[in-house]
Amino acid sequence: MTDLRFTHLRELLEAHHPVDTREAGYQEAMLGLLDSDRDALSRHHFDPGHFTASGFVLSPDRTSVLLVHHAKLDKWLQPGGHVEPEDAGLESAARREVAEETGVADLGSMGLVDIDIHQFPARGSEPAHDHLDVRFGFRSGTHLVEAGEGAVGVRWFPLDEVASWHDRPSLSRPAHKLLATST
Repeated sequence: MTDLRFTHLRELLEAHHPVDTREAGYQEAMLGLLDSDRDALSRHHFDPGHFTASGFVLSPDRTSVLLVHHAKLDKWLQPGGHVEPEDAGLESAARREVAEETGVADLGSMGLVDIDIHQFPARGSEPAHDHLDVRFGFRSGTHLVEAGEGAVGVRWFPLDEVASWHDRPSLSRPAHKLLATST
């Protein structure tokens, strides 16, 4: 693979320190997919899936995290989505997705904070497939938000509240990590 985005993604994943066995398994699966000869950044790669990028955005005072009510899934989630060919890398894809879904573009980077694999349900001609989500932390320079593309709502949730969502480890695990850095 000559795509520099793959090289950078591999470096990010290899440097990442999983906090539990679940996240370690995600890391192993992601590195395995990078070893394949398939275009794992393409949104049309369904077996087993493709990489996505998302952002956990902290409020300026670092007490809240920004979530969007996802139109297709009818759930509160972090903003994120597919990597586009023009994205320089996964962090730039996450920044673009945050701006598109929340209107927030003034973002300070906290780097890679979490990785996750979750299944996206079949829709139209697309089969059910995995999203191998590479998640970046950001600090917002504003509290002003506006629901945009793919979101029916957007709001700040207290970070400690999200960290207590034991039934949603995909959100509570990164929230715990962000709580540790925000104090």
